[in-house]
Amino acid sequence: MAVADHRRADGGPVVPLMAGFDTVLFDLDGTLTDPKVGITTSIRYALDKLGVVHDPVDDLTWCIGPPIQRSFERLLGPDNAVEGVRLYRERYAAGGMFENEMFPGIDTTLATLQGEGIRLFVATSKAHVFARPIVAHFGLDPYFIAVEGAELDGTRSDKGEVIAHVLASHGVDPVRAIMIGDREHDIIGARKNGLRSIGVLYGYGDEAELLAAGADDLCQRPADLLATLARFA
Repeated sequence: MAVADHRRADGGPVVPLMAGFDTVLFDLDGTLTDPKVGITTSIRYALDKLGVVHDPVDDLTWCIGPPIQRSFERLLGPDNAVEGVRLYRERYAAGGMFENEMFPGIDTTLATLQGEGIRLFVATSKAHVFARPIVAHFGLDPYFIAVEGAELDGTRSDKGEVIAHVLASHGVDPVRAIMIGDREHDIIGARKNGLRSIGVLYGYGDEAELLAAGADDLCQRPADLLATLARFA
């Protein structure tokens, strides 16, 4: 691919910023934005509506990343999970999805990658009917070719299936693509589809989880994403 050059501030020789890949897939929750307040408050809303006593010490951050159906199966059991998800979405759709914050500098990182000619996608286990408005809310939609996620009925909620959908729908060569995410599901999904991956440590997965899943590299802070990607050159 053609890689844009960047002249140093002192006028020195131009240096390629990126090479070796032409597509980057980003997870949403815990990678582009911090959704803790909206997700955990909506989960508690559902539990309260069902009269379920829940541990006030549990911050429920373990629910951020996996498909929401799986989290409610763990919280309520398979028989009650469907109603739990319905109540969760009742509050989440009413405003919980915007109780959310963009990680500092993410917009600048995306603008730089787009300027390099890198194709950008969101690949999330969140239902796309929520993911797309969230991305638009933060003004990030111009950077992405597409925001792909699950259907409300749970179809394509597995991260590997979401990534496969991006590859097939948009003609992405997995050898030339990198997946960036904060949980093991992102890394495992990438490996299933032949992508390299970066695990971010500023989200909700830790180093042990991401390395055990097979992450090719780790990134400590949002500000380090470009430098981490540059190592894949």
